[in-house]
Amino acid sequence: MTRKSNRRKSGFAVSLTFKVMEITSDSVQKTQDIGKLIARNLNKGDIVGLFGDLGSGKTVLTKGIGSALGVDKHLVTSPTFVLIRQYEAKIPIYHFDLYRLNRPEDILDLGYEEYLFGEGISVIEWADKLGSLLPREFLKIELRVTGERKRHLKISAAGLRYKRLLEDIHENFGN
Repeated sequence: MTRKSNRRKSGFAVSLTFKVMEITSDSVQKTQDIGKLIARNLNKGDIVGLFGDLGSGKTVLTKGIGSALGVDKHLVTSPTFVLIRQYEAKIPIYHFDLYRLNRPEDILDLGYEEYLFGEGISVIEWADKLGSLLPREFLKIELRVTGERKRHLKISAAGLRYKRLLEDIHENFGN
């Protein structure tokens, strides 16, 4: 069963084809706004995996998520040199940046599972670096540069909880 819906809300081009939502952003501000819209639907224990090349907007999207939950967007920076930053917010945010992770096993020493399955929201940049340690269920966001300021975001769901979350995000998009 394929459900397809196209809508244009808040200046974003949005489409949902069975559990996949695609959005085009044409500015840093709109990418942050997309993060804010996603955050409105997140709960304790949720995991957001971000995939994309350098400069594709992963940290910018995370700033939007943090901002919606009460974190000053200027405090949200790429935690490249420490692998994880924790932000106190309505719901704690655990911001991972795995760019410098050499082997997935290197993250085991951090006790990463306590974060992923803890009381906060985990946002993981370079989630692909987790390899076989990547949780079976999470919200997957792929970011791709399509122009100097344009970004294409493809949001998909792994697991029933995240399929429902994706439907909620789509239903609430632009409201």
